[in-house]
Amino acid sequence: MRQEEFEKQYTSIWQESEQLFNQFDSRSERKKLDQETLNQLPNLYRALCHSLAIAKERQYSPYLIEYLDNLVLRGHQILYSKRTYLLYKIIHFVAHGFPSEIQKQKLLFWMSMLIFFGPSLILLTLTILNPDLVYSIVPPNQVSQIESMYDPEASVLGRERESDSDFYMFGHYIWNNIGIGFRTFATGILFTMGSIFFLTFNGLFFGAISAHIINIKYTSTFFPFVIGHGSFELTAIVICGMAGIKLGWSIIAPGNLTRLDSLKLATEKAVLLVYGAALFLLIAAFIEAFWSSSTLLTTTTKYSVGTFLWIFVYVYLLWPRKLVSK
Repeated sequence: MRQEEFEKQYTSIWQESEQLFNQFDSRSERKKLDQETLNQLPNLYRALCHSLAIAKERQYSPYLIEYLDNLVLRGHQILYSKRTYLLYKIIHFVAHGFPSEIQKQKLLFWMSMLIFFGPSLILLTLTILNPDLVYSIVPPNQVSQIESMYDPEASVLGRERESDSDFYMFGHYIWNNIGIGFRTFATGILFTMGSIFFLTFNGLFFGAISAHIINIKYTSTFFPFVIGHGSFELTAIVICGMAGIKLGWSIIAPGNLTRLDSLKLATEKAVLLVYGAALFLLIAAFIEAFWSSSTLLTTTTKYSVGTFLWIFVYVYLLWPRKLVSK
């Protein structure tokens, strides 16, 4: 292919790329770019690289090669800056955005905590006084399974497995945790009732099992196991319920907005809460797979680290901070 034919075939792509790069160079013009246009950037950059490679291989004019080389360089710089900006947004969300969103909705957060831990503490007390109550929440076969997992006489803590299957258990815990969190969040669309149900049920389940463990005197294995990851996992479930209640309430009480507009607005806030809860669930799965199940750590070590993590989680979420504007 002659250079004239090559330029005729690809000039439109080069011009489109140059026009987009020029918009990126102007801050005011960059803000006008929609997401669909931004999504074209990687494809245009690949097309430019392809054109440059062909031009060099076929030894087209130095002017054309220099022109394409400059376009490729500009595209690389824009893509690199976009990735850096994305990383900044993630760090900013973890450090400021997520806890600030919790603090903006502190009343809903504490209400969700009460819905979860209130029934849990009540059933914990009642089941300690009446041990058979555990079977009203947990099926007998599941109670027996939990007893075998935390039996102090057992050779391993939790479910028996080889150390090289910790990664498998990590994946299992992620799947299990995300499933619980998603159900607790998504069912809130049913006028808040689904989220309230799952928060209450999970609280009752935890309270009943904890009381049963106390009654059969397996506390030396159970509580050191759960204290490490419990701060992240249980708090994440509460936050998922909080996000679900927010969705459902936007339908019940839309205010001056239509129910659809109210739901859209609530979804924007709820999704931020779910992102943060998902991060917590991921951390919980990691701790549960690689730390909680370890038999090499002393009970004192697990209690000390677990206590620190509970304090850390609530200081992280509730310590007031000033957001830095972008």
